Amino acid sequence: MHSGPREIITPFRPIPLDVPEGMKPNEFFNSTENLNDLMSNNGLLQNPEDLLLYRKALGHSNLFDASIIYNTSKTTLDPLGRPVRRTQVPDHVKHVWNRMNQVIIDYMLEIFPDPDETLILAGEASLDATWPLTSPGVPSIRMLHNHFIVFDKHQLRDAKLADTNDPNLTDGGQHSLFQAHMRDVYRAFFERLDLQILQTPGSDKTCRIELTGYPQGLPAWEITGGVESLKEVRFWKEYDTILKGFIDFYRTFFTQVSTRNAPMPKRVFFPDLVEDKLLFNNDFLKAAKMVRDQCIVDARYANGLRWQPAFKQLIYRNDEGKLIVTISQNSIGNAITELLGVVVKRKPDVEAYEAAEPALIEKLLEVRQRLVEADLGEGIETPYWAAN
Repeated sequence: MHSGPREIITPFRPIPLDVPEGMKPNEFFNSTENLNDLMSNNGLLQNPEDLLLYRKALGHSNLFDASIIYNTSKTTLDPLGRPVRRTQVPDHVKHVWNRMNQVIIDYMLEIFPDPDETLILAGEASLDATWPLTSPGVPSIRMLHNHFIVFDKHQLRDAKLADTNDPNLTDGGQHSLFQAHMRDVYRAFFERLDLQILQTPGSDKTCRIELTGYPQGLPAWEITGGVESLKEVRFWKEYDTILKGFIDFYRTFFTQVSTRNAPMPKRVFFPDLVEDKLLFNNDFLKAAKMVRDQCIVDARYANGLRWQPAFKQLIYRNDEGKLIVTISQNSIGNAITELLGVVVKRKPDVEAYEAAEPALIEKLLEVRQRLVEADLGEGIETPYWAAN
């Protein structure tokens, strides 16, 4: 079978939600009113830490698809002032969020145990203000949220091949700036991070999903100990270390793009590493000069840059059943599934969605019960399910 990115069709039930006159949809989706609707129609569980588990009404997969959002819509009314990545979350909230992640991932692996049958992923994408709010592709909810998704590999095998020139797929690494001009610098920087549970696999092939050929060219780490390691605080600290290292690299690079020979950015996580491996590296600074020179003469190119750290970080199961962590610069695309070569086209189809809905809801309510039993929240009542 030919390996390549797949394009699948996922039916959904149209959301009965009216955008107020005079507002653009992406402006309304950032509002408290919209989040109230998300909770009342799709909310599964909430807790005192303001973490909300909900069904994805416009989902990626109708096999299993849910998200946790750090719902700060009522405590921080400014959408641009809300936490949008793990490093901005208070420690007590992140502690609970990590435990919720562990329970849900453990459930997915238990219910879908065969890597030949299903593709499993869990992760989050940056929602930083790296585009103007009115630009196409701006995230619809500017609050930190992550995804838990299971795809049927039979559906993927039967799906048509996606266009490899799809702009979103360029986010996988093969066309990216980092991989094309700073691959060795990028990898060497990550190798200096203090990681024990996360180990670099022997080859990129270990990390690649054979069916899609993705991820491509991205740094990746195997979770030694598998799902049991997700129960260890050490793992989640290392997961954060990967993100912190990425943020340092990204901020340092684009600071140099913006200003020649700029000083080290303020509040970096690993200042000694930045100084040693980046600010004294000719290849790194040469790449920054190349981008800076292009920005000066090409307005369209400069306008397309995302100057602040933009990323996708996820945990997924490879073809051998091992758990892998990877991170990508979210340079163009915004859908986390495309990191693994899955392009989702959503189609309004009430009948098709309702055929899949009972099995989907059954699984979502099962995992909700496990979270309740672990004292990670209380159930929410909606028109579609009871509170318990």
